[in-house]
Amino acid sequence: MTAPHPRYRRAITIPLGMATATALAFLPTSTAAATSAADVPGTVAGVTGAVNDILASTGTADATALSYVVNVRPGYGPSAHIKKAITEAGGTIVTSYDQIGVIVVHSSNPDFAKTVRKVKGVDSAGNTRNAPLPAQSTTDLGTPKALSATEVAAAESKAAAGQDPLESLQWDLPAIKADKAHEKSLGSSKVTVGVIDTGVDDTHPDIAPNFDRAASVNCVTGKPDTADGAWRPSAAESPHGTHVAGEIAAAKNGVGMTGVAPGVKVAGIKVATTDGYFYTEAVVCGFMWAATHGVDVTNNSYYTDPWYFNCTDDPDQKALVDAVSQASRYAEKKGTVNVAAAGNENYDLAADEITDPVSPNDGTPSDRVIDPSKCLDIPTQLPGVVTVAATGAKGLKSSFSNYGLGIIDIAAPGGDSTAYQKPEPPATSGLILGTLPGGKWGYMAGTSMASPHVAAVAALIRSTHPNASSALVKALLYAEADGTPCTKPYDIDSDGKVDAVCEGSKNRNGFYGWGMADALDAVTK
Repeated sequence: MTAPHPRYRRAITIPLGMATATALAFLPTSTAAATSAADVPGTVAGVTGAVNDILASTGTADATALSYVVNVRPGYGPSAHIKKAITEAGGTIVTSYDQIGVIVVHSSNPDFAKTVRKVKGVDSAGNTRNAPLPAQSTTDLGTPKALSATEVAAAESKAAAGQDPLESLQWDLPAIKADKAHEKSLGSSKVTVGVIDTGVDDTHPDIAPNFDRAASVNCVTGKPDTADGAWRPSAAESPHGTHVAGEIAAAKNGVGMTGVAPGVKVAGIKVATTDGYFYTEAVVCGFMWAATHGVDVTNNSYYTDPWYFNCTDDPDQKALVDAVSQASRYAEKKGTVNVAAAGNENYDLAADEITDPVSPNDGTPSDRVIDPSKCLDIPTQLPGVVTVAATGAKGLKSSFSNYGLGIIDIAAPGGDSTAYQKPEPPATSGLILGTLPGGKWGYMAGTSMASPHVAAVAALIRSTHPNASSALVKALLYAEADGTPCTKPYDIDSDGKVDAVCEGSKNRNGFYGWGMADALDAVTK
């Protein structure tokens, strides 16, 4: 790779041939600030506001500053001698998540992490980024394919009785029996799904009826900002989170499309910088916010920048794994089910080795060969996280979807090129319809789009079983999935060459995990 770029997980371009090792935002030419004092309980007061505000107020001192996480014993917060050591090493504490022992620090000292790792009581420490604050801007790789007024009108004319106007375009709903589930239940308004992403436009007419403001926040700096609208993306930012939110909970209200769980609530937990980076301190903040604000399910359609895979034998990368692991585990203990996208590179995540050409994506990437059992895509490969592969309109693994026996837990529609998997009419696109900022709708594809289907099904399960623990919700999610046998041979582009090898049985394999998510079982069993 020659150009670093943001790593949404993952709205992608559907290629003419097999998907390459790069996850991109869907290109339309493809085939197919005020701050609040309200914090997460247990945090220590520190720097507040947006990263740019921090820099503006501190002058040139942070011109070369990086952000770090320092991990200590959970439950007690940083001791006096650790605080002193951080200060003496040139660090400024932004906030501290005492419950999990994660301290967010800014420092201009290039040896900060190396110095602090030697301090008694510090388990690990590392920089969360390679670019000085704020992150370097990147080239916009494309936008979703928005529906035109003509396309909207045409879809409305084909809508059946009882359907929302654009529902006829949503082949993904019957693929997981969501249309049948809606005849039984739309889900409970007491259940909230947190979209940990690029932000959610809660003014959208399909999202507004189900938006949970109290559970929404901006976590970009690593410290919660609850100012009104802080969770929304600006016009220049990615629509990714808004699309995801609509897939989950677009209201069944006679407007636009229908979400998989149109009766549950959805919250925006914004963790991506303006340039589209999902850094560790923001992701930790997102999980901790969800854990302490009654969020039942989180959707995570990204990987934590700047490393696609974080190798635990590297002290900096290990610190990032430690921090996000502690946060996701804490959320799960508090009853939150964490769902994540598997990625779009057609990687076998259970392979002995993978070549990662994009890391670090905010610095100078190189082709590095990693062992995916020791170098983890976070949060996707963390214990306890539900890992989701994507399927197309014919129910086959999407051409781009990552896979791997023992890694993939479940599958759901994420779209694919119509050259590979064409839906039945009246649907015309092999991609996934979702909401877009500004009251629009449009198509995107990727495991980014598969993950919210599963998050929504988990929300339906929690609606049916309101007292179920996160472990029980996951057990039901897997038990109710429709077993899907391996596709053998998998030659998605019909060129005579095998494009991926599936291992495992009908009831659990590397392409589909326990099988296809089942929304009908979620509301009836």
